[in-house]
Amino acid sequence: MNSNPRTPPVERREIVSWAMYDFAHSAFGTLVVTFIFSAYYARSIATDPIEGAIWWTRAVNASAIITALIMPVVGAVGDFGGLKKRFLLIATAVCVALTAGLFRMGPGDAWIAALVFVGASVAYESLQSLANAFLPELSTRENMGRISGLGWGLGYFGGLLCLILALGMVTAWLPEAGGLNVRATNLLAAGWLLVFSIPTFLFLRERQPRRRASFGTYVRMGFARIGDTARDLRRYRQAIRLLIARLVYNDGLTTAFTMAAIYAAAEFGMETADLLVLGIVVNATAGASAIGFGFVQDRIGGKRTIAFTLVLLMVATALAWFARDRTMFWVAAILLGLMVGPNQAASRALLGSFVPRSKQGEMFGFYAFSGRLASVLGPLSYGLILGATGSHRWAIASIIVFLAAGLLLLLRVDEEEGATMAAEGAPAG
Repeated sequence: MNSNPRTPPVERREIVSWAMYDFAHSAFGTLVVTFIFSAYYARSIATDPIEGAIWWTRAVNASAIITALIMPVVGAVGDFGGLKKRFLLIATAVCVALTAGLFRMGPGDAWIAALVFVGASVAYESLQSLANAFLPELSTRENMGRISGLGWGLGYFGGLLCLILALGMVTAWLPEAGGLNVRATNLLAAGWLLVFSIPTFLFLRERQPRRRASFGTYVRMGFARIGDTARDLRRYRQAIRLLIARLVYNDGLTTAFTMAAIYAAAEFGMETADLLVLGIVVNATAGASAIGFGFVQDRIGGKRTIAFTLVLLMVATALAWFARDRTMFWVAAILLGLMVGPNQAASRALLGSFVPRSKQGEMFGFYAFSGRLASVLGPLSYGLILGATGSHRWAIASIIVFLAAGLLLLLRVDEEEGATMAAEGAPAG
């Protein structure tokens, strides 16, 4: 919320360049996590598809735990030192390098591929958290939904364009020998992030004052700021309630996206080209709905928007569970796409309306914390049920439980109090 007269005014190109960062990093989530590398890992890199799916969930869990542990401190240090943009640059560079490294992974490289993926995923989640922390200072409560929705929408359209290019690489442009056509999509993801993040680093400004200190001082102050927040939880109680609710419902969403390609391949025999077409359709619907629902959120509020999407996401998961042919699965996937974009955009914007200026990096670090913890229980449950039953169908049913529990927790969030507390910077009486 750009109310301090000493900070530079927000320009339109800065908002667009910030939203373009969602466009830039979307390739990793789309190509690596969801639609291509995850299925390639289970099918071709691992020695057995079931074992590969289980190890994939463990790699997702490992990256989630690491990100959850480091991001609140990194965010707090970024707030204290005015280092959010610098940290964003470092995380981007690491993600680009390690994602490109996945190109070299092939059959028999299951362990090293999992380790490289964990490193790339930690960097990917870190850069999302750091970019998110700029949202409150680029927007007001009246337009935060639209700006967040613009970012998510561009992100999904970025993923859509990547999938179209990847489809050409997989089906026509590159040879299949050695999995080159599939492995090369990792280079596409790395290059996409590298190129399209340039506007962000050119135009996005760091508004927190820079404090120069030693590394030890930065770390001590990071933990001290988290301690201050913990001692004054009442001031941030609505943000914490939202983070807890999101931790649970995002567990379901994360599981749906990380296992979608594997589920579609196992239950409906979809090949890589089929999965790419599925991804193109899902990203197109998610991008359009994220932008459209941004205007809806600014009118009806973030809490109602999130609740509405969770109900329909449960319906989508139930359809995928009952589906016995590709047609019904396609209906479920499209409904999932229509609701997941608005859910993610509204969650980010609602937290942004609860965040005081001095706590942006820290609170979005906790946002990453809740998001990555949400990558633990869901995939873990999926893997355990899959290992016990050998059935992906029973495993996917667990997603509904997380979505329903998250919705119940969301009902405890008081949106008006949270926004008032952020604006006033004082605890409720």
